[in-house]
Amino acid sequence: MPSDKPPAPPTPRAIAKLPETVVNRIAAGEIIQRPSNALKELIENSLDAGATSIRITVKEGGLKLLQIQDNGSGIRKEDLPILCERFTTSKIRAFEDLSSIGTYGFRGEALASISHVAHLSVTTKTRNESCAWKAAYADGVMVPVKSGSSDTAAIPCAGNDGTVLTVEDLFYNTPQRLRSLKSATEEYARVVAVVLAYSIHNAGVAMSCRKAGNNSSNSTADINTSVGASVLDNIGLHYGDAVKRELVELNVEDAELSVKVKAWCSGPSFQAKKGTFLFFINHRYVDCSSLKRALEGFYSTLLAKGTHPFVYLSLEIDPSKVDVNVHPTKKEVAFADEDEVVQLVCQKLAEVLEKHGESRSYKVQTLLPTTGPPKAAETMAGPSSVSKSTASTQKATSGGASKPSKVAPNKLVRTDAQSQTLDALFPVTSRAGTSKLRHGTVLKAGEGTESDGDEARPSKVRRSDHDPAFAARLAADQAAQARARVRIAQSECALTSVKQLRKEVIEARHEGLDAIIKGHIFVGIVDTNLCQSMLQHQTKLYLVQHAAIAQELFYQLGLRQFGRFSRINLTPPPSLEKLVRLAVDRAYADSAADDSVVAKSDTIVQRVVTTLVDAAPMLEEYFSFTITANKELASLPLVLPGHAPDITKLPLFLLRLGANVDWENEKPCFASFLRELAFFYSPSPSPVGAAQPQPGSKPAPAASASEDPTEQALRRTIEHVLFPAAKQYLVAPAKLLERDVVLATSLEALYRVFERC
Repeated sequence: MPSDKPPAPPTPRAIAKLPETVVNRIAAGEIIQRPSNALKELIENSLDAGATSIRITVKEGGLKLLQIQDNGSGIRKEDLPILCERFTTSKIRAFEDLSSIGTYGFRGEALASISHVAHLSVTTKTRNESCAWKAAYADGVMVPVKSGSSDTAAIPCAGNDGTVLTVEDLFYNTPQRLRSLKSATEEYARVVAVVLAYSIHNAGVAMSCRKAGNNSSNSTADINTSVGASVLDNIGLHYGDAVKRELVELNVEDAELSVKVKAWCSGPSFQAKKGTFLFFINHRYVDCSSLKRALEGFYSTLLAKGTHPFVYLSLEIDPSKVDVNVHPTKKEVAFADEDEVVQLVCQKLAEVLEKHGESRSYKVQTLLPTTGPPKAAETMAGPSSVSKSTASTQKATSGGASKPSKVAPNKLVRTDAQSQTLDALFPVTSRAGTSKLRHGTVLKAGEGTESDGDEARPSKVRRSDHDPAFAARLAADQAAQARARVRIAQSECALTSVKQLRKEVIEARHEGLDAIIKGHIFVGIVDTNLCQSMLQHQTKLYLVQHAAIAQELFYQLGLRQFGRFSRINLTPPPSLEKLVRLAVDRAYADSAADDSVVAKSDTIVQRVVTTLVDAAPMLEEYFSFTITANKELASLPLVLPGHAPDITKLPLFLLRLGANVDWENEKPCFASFLRELAFFYSPSPSPVGAAQPQPGSKPAPAASASEDPTEQALRRTIEHVLFPAAKQYLVAPAKLLERDVVLATSLEALYRVFERC
């Protein structure tokens, strides 16, 4: 019968002090985990010694041979006996020195650890000595250099200034560690990665790394940098010019956080299947998980799915705020205000990318055109402006191979916001693009200078059109094509007022409406006279005032290009006074015979002309709005490439500038001018100054949209210029929801009525 008694507890073992050789070997295993760790320590020693040239030779991934030669200060002969003892160093003298340390080494364990797991020899020469000295080490102490000899002292030999450290048979006495390592090829790749990182950060130091062979001096180096190279040069050398071209520089200094940031980071166009993060904190090559996570999250909103960024980043922090003694291999450090520093880096990087106006590019096959180029994230609003609905749609359509769940018919979206219509590829020749101007005034679009290309065909304006200085709008087909070719980058501007206006645009953004505009499908124009169009977003149909959307779009585009407008040149320049008078006469057309009205209109004309002439230098500098010394209008700002404003609205535009712009205060002046510019650019059905039927004349027969070239051009402008530009650039404000964007119906509501689609 089995006993129910529990088993007796084991007899406690005696506690014994481990032999020093065992302790040292265990400690060495923590510090030197693989050849790349050993090399990292050796490179840092060379850099601490002031080396400007470091040559590395590797055999079998560093397991058989790891040699590093530098031209640094060397090691004194009298220091050689204690060189490989634990906790011997020339870097610090007291624990308090860690708070102000400016060197890589400080513990004095690297060479000691290497000597416990490998055969180590040192050849060194200082500049004051006549010859070099060679010593060998095992288990932290000197051993005879020559086999069979009992003399452990260093021996004289020939050598250059500097030090040569040779590590052979790494982990020869720890077979378990040796078996746990990967192949020699993979270990060599890790070695190269370490050299690569340090060669980029220490651009003033020439570094080379090569495999040892039968003739190692003639073997090709896998890494070979020169002394005069810059950080960017070395990045291009290692990663290629394709990566180098995509990088933008980041330089930040924050006195409050006591931090300096120097970085080269990829932009939204960068495409790589694997991310590269090179972090240096106080010149130490380290891992920083918080910074990496933050940057990965930042770039996830910018880069295409499946692509990752390149980031080289150097943080210089007040040494008193950094704890370097937190990891055996020094691969991690801790520093104060970590969250604030990470936030600062991401914030400044966003600002730099915004200034560069980066757009996303893709490698595509040039076989058959399908959809248009993918829209970049709105720079003014930042990466967050990409609509969540688009992201969710992409996620749903690009998921795994699992069978998609069936969508209810009343919730099924049957259209794609990225698709193009066939008619967008076939331009329509409008009357405006083929007629001649009576006095020869021509609109010419240029990048801030006089256009030297072929002149656009001038358009004809009859006497009934009131003034020969007005050309009709450019054809809408040219607008769509030109807009697609040009990316409108946000200009750099130091004016506080402009920064505040841009900030107000972002703060006024309505997330839901922004998603509708960014992801809509254009259904059609309801009425050009009422400026009404229909848009679909997912399962909902909206009635929108496209004139209101256009005015907000052109206001934001004007604010986006403040101080860096391209221009529309008027050739020859029309008289400013004649243009303003035309608008005033139109306003007082019913009282033209009244002398008091005539006098009043003359006063208004002179006041408006004087106001515009006085503001001419400012208008030229910030808006490319040029008024000549002869009071002629030479150029207008080009707000949307390829889209010219309705030139028949020009007189009214000038009159409104004189009346509606606050010329006394900077911020209101810029805002009101841009609002008037947006009014000028917005398409309208019957602009002021257009030909009107004479009293008693028979009205012209109504023409259908397919017959009337002007109506056709207007519709094309709205569909193929206005709304695509709104998709790309508009930051939709909440005020548009008041009366300009109205929900007409939804697929769910229609199903309740008709029970089918």
